[in-house]
Amino acid sequence: MPLVNMRDMLYHAYDNNYAVGAFDLVSLDFLEAVISAAEICRSAVILSIAEPHFEHYDFELLLPAAEAAAKRASVPVAIQLDHGGCLETVVKAINLGCNGVMLDASNQDFSDNIEHTRAVAEMAHRCGVSVVGELGYVAGKEGEGAEQHPGETAFTLPSEAKAYVERTGVDFLAVSIGTVQGRMNGRAKLDYARLKQLNQTVNIPLVIHGGSGLNEDQYHKLTLNGVAKIDYYTALSDVAAKAMRKRSKGNPKGSFTDLKKDVKEAVGNEVQRCLRQWGSAGRAAEVLERCEPWLSIEHLIVHNMSAQSSQSIDSLMSEGKRILLQMPGVREVFTGEAMKENSKYSFCWLVRFTHKAALESFREHEVFDSFLKKQFNPNVSDLTSIDFQEIK
Repeated sequence: MPLVNMRDMLYHAYDNNYAVGAFDLVSLDFLEAVISAAEICRSAVILSIAEPHFEHYDFELLLPAAEAAAKRASVPVAIQLDHGGCLETVVKAINLGCNGVMLDASNQDFSDNIEHTRAVAEMAHRCGVSVVGELGYVAGKEGEGAEQHPGETAFTLPSEAKAYVERTGVDFLAVSIGTVQGRMNGRAKLDYARLKQLNQTVNIPLVIHGGSGLNEDQYHKLTLNGVAKIDYYTALSDVAAKAMRKRSKGNPKGSFTDLKKDVKEAVGNEVQRCLRQWGSAGRAAEVLERCEPWLSIEHLIVHNMSAQSSQSIDSLMSEGKRILLQMPGVREVFTGEAMKENSKYSFCWLVRFTHKAALESFREHEVFDSFLKKQFNPNVSDLTSIDFQEIK
């Protein structure tokens, strides 16, 4: 099961001077192409779900597909929420399967960015999930980037970076050193001196947004100076669109499925090119050795109702389930009743958590603790609970 801890994955890249690609998904064609390319290259990869693209798909449907693809892959895979718009979206993404997240507060002032990012980091770490913070602002230029990331670019200040990382607790730092979101005219002028200083200052893996349009030499200099993750979408969109236009020109009356026949191959070839240029190709086995498998935890509770119970089982389970499903790190809650009348236990709860860290933090949740003390414990008897970890 090669779904792995994203923090472990990126620290391996950071320690070995290469970058893992985080490729934005907008369809199943992109998902299949990214996974296939990573397997061909024997490379770790990150499946990226970016909130600016939510208008193109229902992310509650795409995330389970991404998780299924990751779990059956033969190379290490992580799943990230990129450019999350608010804390609620980040929580939802974690509960749906992301094991890396980013709240995009880069367009806010320094103190607000710290405050909002710290809140996300504290919550996500209780779920075992790693966090990207962004300091500085990478604006868009042409195409979708200009629409989704308006305004002027603001370079990351090394003088602020150390305080930002220490006060937010982020695992990785996305920096602005001259890249752009979307297409660019000409060659980007990257500030390598700034990047080197940032790397020496924060000493954690760095992230580049707007990875499209750079050349091999630029990528090499990025990875030598602490960049361990490159977020990439515009070039994938462009090769997919080019493939569809070529098909349309040769077959103007072609169906939708006719026109998109070459999309998967075009996207896959571009992903392969990136993985080889960024140095992650051929490293899948060593990354798997380094990484903690990302395994779900099941918390099973079985019990009977006390003879002195003053609350109905339906209301008890309904209230408990409502509270549990609001907790970050709780992916699913099943409540059930024994099918046979003479069973040793009449009722069960099966709670699925993102990670063992989420199981530990749920025991300390104030609202649920109050529910246990005031409603659950006084009304149940013969209680047994067992924690299970998914088998690799």
